[in-house]
Amino acid sequence: MTLHLAVALDGAGWHPAAWRESAADVFSARHWAGLVTEAERGLLDFVTFEDSLGLQSTLPDGDDDRTDQVRGRFDAVLLASRLAPLTSRIGLVPTATVTHTEPFHVAIGIATLDHVSGGRAGWRAQLSPRASEARLVGRREFPPLDRLLNRPGGADLSADPHVRDLFAEAADAVEVSRRLWDSWEDDAEIRDVSTGRFIDRDKLHHIDFSGRFFSVKGPSTTPRPPQGRPVVTALAHARLPYEFAAGAADVVYVTPQSAEQARAIVEELRGLSGELKIFADLLVFLGEDAAGRKARLDELAGAELVSDAAIFTGTAGELAELLLEWRQAGIQGFRLRPGALPYDLERIARELTAELRGRGAFRHAYEAATLRGLLGLPRPGSRYVEAR
Repeated sequence: MTLHLAVALDGAGWHPAAWRESAADVFSARHWAGLVTEAERGLLDFVTFEDSLGLQSTLPDGDDDRTDQVRGRFDAVLLASRLAPLTSRIGLVPTATVTHTEPFHVAIGIATLDHVSGGRAGWRAQLSPRASEARLVGRREFPPLDRLLNRPGGADLSADPHVRDLFAEAADAVEVSRRLWDSWEDDAEIRDVSTGRFIDRDKLHHIDFSGRFFSVKGPSTTPRPPQGRPVVTALAHARLPYEFAAGAADVVYVTPQSAEQARAIVEELRGLSGELKIFADLLVFLGEDAAGRKARLDELAGAELVSDAAIFTGTAGELAELLLEWRQAGIQGFRLRPGALPYDLERIARELTAELRGRGAFRHAYEAATLRGLLGLPRPGSRYVEAR
């Protein structure tokens, strides 16, 4: 069985000091084009692009005023659209927040990406719970996130009404987006010159969504995506985000620290959904001197690297063994976070894939032209065709 493999791209890498050992210009199209084409040469399923509504920070909420780490990013959806024509098979999954962004705008952006990539678009739906991000938009006031974290039992935010509302809003945002993707039937565009009809208006549908957070009439201004509905993904660490992913996503990224914990997470998620694709996140430094490279970066950063995901240092062969062990626990794929770019991405795309291929666990060629096809997800029909 082929193991699904993706990489999460962020600036110069996931180590905050990685930029100090790289000549890469993180604000150039050439940098990103090189990364994505390298990942495609390695036959990876997809790449994700990090994004948020606030600057990167070491604080839970607000800017930290540090000048020794990368700050600032490109808009992930626009970046993915820029890179789409440079690739032909790899999936492109930008992050787009749902908390302060109208789902109509997200839906047409991701639908456009699906069209320009020929059916390779995904979306990482992300919440924006920070008060500092709410202030940037200026429409709502949020309680400071550190206040929630520092209260008794604050590590588990699932009982907080504000946090639960954010997840409910996120679920509605994904539902609105999916309805908008369905609002054009596949053959709504006619382009019949002889009759002068460009579209069949009967095949465009109002979605008439009305909920606690959104009231959206529709239809979309963008024709139905080639995949029908682009792939929705989400990062989840605990029960409430697991529930969100089970109800709203096609793929979930989880962060186990061991095979045993991976097995427990898979069991919990399978109790919520039998169809959700479960990927594990790992932050990786690869090579014979991987531990030494990480130690040097830690020294430059002035602190040891910490992460929500497990941190791996070792050779590609050792990582392949770990991935196959976790697959036995029920993990279907992995989203690897390269510690430093482009070095660790090259080790993933060239050495890790070769190791897995040698074990019969990775593809020799792309077997599908769409992201849904690569992940083994069926193309859904429009709900409005079925209703009609």
